[in-house]
Amino acid sequence: MRLSRRTRWQLQLQKTIFIVLLLTAVGLLGWLSNQHAVTFDWTSNKRNTLSDNSIELLQTLEHPVQVSVYVQDDETVRAAVEEILQRYQRKKADFNYRLINPDIDFESAQRDGVERYGQIVIRYQNNKENVASLSEQNISSALLRLSRPGTRKLVFIKGHGEKSITDSGNTSFSKLAGELERKGLTLDSHNLLLGEIPQDTSAAVITSPQRTYLDGEVELIKQYLDNGGNLLWMMDPGQMQGLEPLAESLGIRFMEGTLIDNNINLRRTLRIQHAAMIPVLDYNAHALTENIEYNTLFPFSRGVEQIADQFQSTVIARSLPKSWSESGPLEDEIAFASADGDVEGPIAIVMALEKALAAAADGEQPSQRIVVVGDSDFMANNYLGTGANLALAMNVFNWLAGDDALIAIEPRRTPDIQLQLDDGEVMLIGVGFFLVLPAGLILTGIVIWLRRRRR
Repeated sequence: MRLSRRTRWQLQLQKTIFIVLLLTAVGLLGWLSNQHAVTFDWTSNKRNTLSDNSIELLQTLEHPVQVSVYVQDDETVRAAVEEILQRYQRKKADFNYRLINPDIDFESAQRDGVERYGQIVIRYQNNKENVASLSEQNISSALLRLSRPGTRKLVFIKGHGEKSITDSGNTSFSKLAGELERKGLTLDSHNLLLGEIPQDTSAAVITSPQRTYLDGEVELIKQYLDNGGNLLWMMDPGQMQGLEPLAESLGIRFMEGTLIDNNINLRRTLRIQHAAMIPVLDYNAHALTENIEYNTLFPFSRGVEQIADQFQSTVIARSLPKSWSESGPLEDEIAFASADGDVEGPIAIVMALEKALAAAADGEQPSQRIVVVGDSDFMANNYLGTGANLALAMNVFNWLAGDDALIAIEPRRTPDIQLQLDDGEVMLIGVGFFLVLPAGLILTGIVIWLRRRRR
């Protein structure tokens, strides 16, 4: 078939127009991709997307946010940093950041108090905060603290053999103190012989005293509570050290004896050596347990129960059904005996108490918050890193200090994606791949060959 000159010209024109339109479309797509970014997070726990709590927090910030990240000129590191900060920038247009090399701009690093690579300085209005590492939890928590200026002060009562917040021993609280200070909380110790608990205290802390309180000291604590103060009271098994009137005023009672868990299989799974190490697997719904997804461990604890209704109470954590409160000594042979005064579980270990206070002048309805725990060792250096102990401890202090929103911003954990197989399963897979599958292919080939030969 011969084509006329006119037809060939029209085909050439169509081809040219098609190429021009194709190049124009490619150029427009490239321009759009440069101007507008669209991302999809297909990870199982959405760990590459801001949580709803962080997005809501950004929506409440009326002023610009300036973030300075001190990193070296490493393209890989800078790309990772920008990827995280751009999540915030996409939700808040005036969220600005800059990457600074402290080796070059050492004046800015010195002014911001930067001591090592990777530190972040966040500014909001006239306040700033240094963040040790780059994560959604750290950035959002810092933004929340900056948007709510004010001192959150924790006062640890001392003078009766309580656990120290400065010593580095296994039973001390130095690791906990470091975590609390990194969250922007101010820590102080106070001896009641020197006077009443300071008025600017966000929460007072009693950590299982070893010596008896004087009547006047107990009265100072009750006076603090009568004025609406918040309290964390942790009491190990043993003597009450003169604090019975305080427990009565709160409407609670610390049970006698030590909690025992007789679930041998669970203890073997969690590698728990002693029956008095109490694991907690389930938690009641409360702000303190909103993001607790793992077990906590309470070593050598006692039960706590409410005996009066001065406060609205919520049991946060309790022992498992196969547990009991052992009234006798912890010897090699420990067995439940109700005749000896043992109390069958489950038994509450952590309890939250709350009571509404008079409305403030600005109309806000404050509440008094108290947490009582039948164990203090779960926050100690030796056990703070066990399971979700640290997460629960931080939730307790955030709740007492009134920073409820900080509780909801927890780090995203990568789910367990490792495939663990026993010897039998490995052998089954090996037989399938090395014997069954090749034999099946050979048999299929023979069948096909026989059919073709019959033809």
